[in-house]
Amino acid sequence: MSTKDYYETLGVGKSASSSELKKAYLKQAKQYHPDVNSSPDAEKKFKEISQAYDILKDPQKKSAYDQMGHAAFEQGGTGGQHGGGGFGGFGGQGADMNDIFGDFFSDFMGGGRSRGRSKRSSAVRGSDLKYNMEITLEEAFTGTDKKINFTAETTCSPCNGMGSKSPNSKTTCGTCGGHGALRMQQGFFTVEQTCNKCGGQGTIIKDPCGSCYGKGRQTKKKELLVNVPAGVENGVRIRIAGEGEAGVRGVQVGDLYIFISLKPHSVFKVDGADLHLKLPLTFTKAALGGEVEIPTIEGKKVYLTIPPGTETTDRLRLRGQGMSKVRSSARGDLYAHAHVVIPKKLSKKQRDLLEELDKDLSQPNNFNDEGFFSKLKNIWS
Repeated sequence: MSTKDYYETLGVGKSASSSELKKAYLKQAKQYHPDVNSSPDAEKKFKEISQAYDILKDPQKKSAYDQMGHAAFEQGGTGGQHGGGGFGGFGGQGADMNDIFGDFFSDFMGGGRSRGRSKRSSAVRGSDLKYNMEITLEEAFTGTDKKINFTAETTCSPCNGMGSKSPNSKTTCGTCGGHGALRMQQGFFTVEQTCNKCGGQGTIIKDPCGSCYGKGRQTKKKELLVNVPAGVENGVRIRIAGEGEAGVRGVQVGDLYIFISLKPHSVFKVDGADLHLKLPLTFTKAALGGEVEIPTIEGKKVYLTIPPGTETTDRLRLRGQGMSKVRSSARGDLYAHAHVVIPKKLSKKQRDLLEELDKDLSQPNNFNDEGFFSKLKNIWS
């Protein structure tokens, strides 16, 4: 058993957290693992850091080591709460290398681990499906039923998804012994791979179904009526349980997800439950104020009061005239954004009237006039 300080072996301090210990171990494990380092000392170094990590990652072992050092794990040591051989007889060659390799394999190799020869489950849930649906703003306001067509893997009817003509036509795979996986030794690692004979199912079909040829699924076209609720927003996802692809050999079916997108509207822009429109105003209407008629999303017309002196970009609100809200009787608001329109061509009568108005409204154009400059002070605010 190594007598080198375990913290020193991993290159960390005694106050290191569990995540810091693991990070330090993995860093050195990648460097000294014999499968990637052919140096004569690599195997010895790898065993040392693995031994150190096995002790320090366990709170009880770590506590005993902090109190008694290596003596806690030597033959006859008390090992904290354990008598005799300490924690599981770790001294010498007693390290639980499966745990260490499991951590290393999971984090470094990106894989998983399984203890023992537990049988794999052949139940593979069907895949979820995605369907993009584009609807109009009016349809989103009122709600709608949409018929969609798509292709999916469905459960084979003749064999009820089992893949065989009869329940007795299945036999245990002789290659993997029914486990669905093969285990191979690679250096210090035991690597598990899907059995290529049975495809991970653990069984072989002697008399496959003539319709699906043993797959238990068939590719078919499906038609479905989808209810889109009133008030649905752009980007909303609607889940329809059990309408995805069939699972392998009769297990759970996946789900269908409808992703909603709203078509651009010629009048309105939508922001959540609120609607926005651009409201053109003559400069006389903007100056004098009054009422104008504007459309709503449901096709009605409402009157909006324009305050005198309204300017371009002023925003006027009509409460409760926006979009519907899902599962609510409330509605968003409608915002009219004023846009004062200046005519490019004027009749002689219009020009004469405007010139007369301009004379009446004009101020003395004298840059020495204190009143003139006082009006310019806050022009950019």
